[in-house]
Parts: sequence; structure tokens; C-alpha cells
Amino acid sequence: MPWSLSRFDDGGDAPQPVLNAPAVAVAVAASMPLLYLAQRWVGDAWVEALAFRPASLFDGGWWPGLFTAMFVHGGWAHAGMNAVFALAFGTPVARLLPGPRGVAAFLLFYMACGVVASAGYGLVHPHSQDALVGASGAVFGLVGAGIRLMGGQDRLRPLTDRGLLTTAGLLMLINAAFGLIGVAPGSGGAVVAWEAHAFGFLFGLLMIGPVARIVSGAPDSFDSPDDLRDPPV
Repeated sequence: MPWSLSRFDDGGDAPQPVLNAPAVAVAVAASMPLLYLAQRWVGDAWVEALAFRPASLFDGGWWPGLFTAMFVHGGWAHAGMNAVFALAFGTPVARLLPGPRGVAAFLLFYMACGVVASAGYGLVHPHSQDALVGASGAVFGLVGAGIRLMGGQDRLRPLTDRGLLTTAGLLMLINAAFGLIGVAPGSGGAVVAWEAHAFGFLFGLLMIGPVARIVSGAPDSFDSPDDLRDPPV
């Protein structure tokens, strides 16, 4: 069911929603500032406990940080930017995955993107003890999945689509540029883990096809047929 935050009258027969997004997308986006509020109340101990340190992949450290790091953030701007992007790109992805089965698939897909993003960053920086926090990798997974739906007439665009490849390439160039110069919106001056963004993005781009087909009951594939439409809302 879509989640309508408020409604307005456009002069037609029925009021229209100001924001019409699936509840699961709204919930994921809202969780980020809410969890950061809780983080501020608990203090730095929560961040230390949940952050991911890349070296832990190899020295037997805190492996659950691969998963838990996406639930803490480095500041209000960090949490807010991630929430905005999660709502913007999570909305079309959630609409592609309808019903209770789709809600479960959306949440698992989102969290898998975050885990893959953290693991990828750890593989690139195997000796780093720096704390990695934030849902950016998971959100970039939603971005990767979301651009599969842009310009596709409510269909997932095939991975060979020239427009898709161009958009993906430009996004990754911008992501790398922000990371290499160390400045990005919402970073608060912290090091931008652009490699984690890239891993999350590529995972989301590749895996939304199989996930959508599993939810729809079609045979699994890494691509998407032309008739896999965004369901009506």
C-alpha cells in the first residue's frame, strides 16, 4: 500500500497525495534520522560498538559491523542526505516489489546492498582501522536499482541499455570525484567511502533483476524481460 503523508485538492474529483510512496520506503528513510537521534542520546559508545573496521575482515575482529554499520551515522547531514536519497530511489524499487513478499524482499535487498558495500570497502582497504559508518552503501544499492527503472516506461531497463550504462558511468565518476577530493554533501568533513558506494551501487544495479523476478515468480535471471513492469499503485 502506498503511504500518503498528506493530500491536496487539484480541482479534480478526488484529492491527490502530496507524497505517495510505499510505506516500506518511507520507513527505511525515516529510520535514519530516528536512529541518529537515538545514537545522539546513547553517545559514542553505540558508534564504537556498531561501526565496521575493514581490518576486522582479516584479524578476527567485529564481523557483524558489516551489517550494523549502516544503522549509525556521522551527523545530521549524513543521516538526512541518506534519508532523502533512500526515499527518492527506494520508492520506485519498492513499487516494483509489491505485497508482503515484496516488502521482505525490499528490506533484504537493501540490507544486502549495505553488507556488500562494507565488505567491498574492506577488501579495498584490508589494513584500515578507520570506522566505517552510515547507510550510504545500502542507499547507493537503491540508486543502482532505481536507475534501472528511469526512462524504461515502467520497466527495468536491460543491463545493455546505452542510456543506463551512460547514467551509471556518470554517477560512478561523480562518486569517485567526491571521494578523491574528500568533499561531498553531508560528509561533514569526514573521509568519503566512495568505494563502498560503488560496490553497493553495482550490487543493486545487477541484483534488482533477479530479486524482482523472484518476487514475481518468474525464473531467475541477471537481466529483466520487457514485460516486467512496475505494478500499478
